[in-house]
Amino acid sequence: MGSQEHGQGQRWQDRWWVVGLLVLVVWVGIRLAFDGWSGWPGILVGGLVYAGLMTWFVMRRRRRDARAVGTDAARVPELERRIAKNGELPDDPAEQAAMIRLIRRREEKLRRNRWWAFPLLALIFFGIPVFWFAAGNVGAGLWGLAFGAAFLGWMVWFNRRFVRRMAAMRQRIEGVGTEGVGTEGARIEGVGAEGGGGRPVGGAEGFAHGAR
Repeated sequence: MGSQEHGQGQRWQDRWWVVGLLVLVVWVGIRLAFDGWSGWPGILVGGLVYAGLMTWFVMRRRRRDARAVGTDAARVPELERRIAKNGELPDDPAEQAAMIRLIRRREEKLRRNRWWAFPLLALIFFGIPVFWFAAGNVGAGLWGLAFGAAFLGWMVWFNRRFVRRMAAMRQRIEGVGTEGVGTEGARIEGVGAEGGGGRPVGGAEGFAHGAR
């Protein structure tokens, strides 16, 4: 019943068609800014294909996250927002446990992917302008370099802030789970005082770099 109620309260901006529409608008807007209106039919078709693929990827990730942490897929975006804003804690202990599992999952992915994700993004955002320069399109090359530098700078800042807030949110939940209760009630169900593999939940060992 809880999952049904959460699904009914899903924000409109979290729905699949909003995700697809946003990707489409951004894709078409960027392509038109660089290529002009002359090729708009091809740009629109490419945008529809790209929006469809990205929407499928985002919704698939939500479903996988939901299965992994034990919640409904419609709740994943809301949990992520609360983590990113270091916002209000869920009242339901089961949802607090799901939030900690989601934090662990995000931390593990950041540790596993950070060695290749940012270098790949840098190669894409700074490599494409090189081709524009080689083709003689200096304006597009300069715009591409500026956009790439700004986007990567924002990604680094957002990643560091998100890691810090994941650490802070996990510590807050552990405090709520242990404050004013006896020994038997000192563990959030499904989480406990230790993470997977016996690692302390909320300890420095479990944080990605930049969390402290």
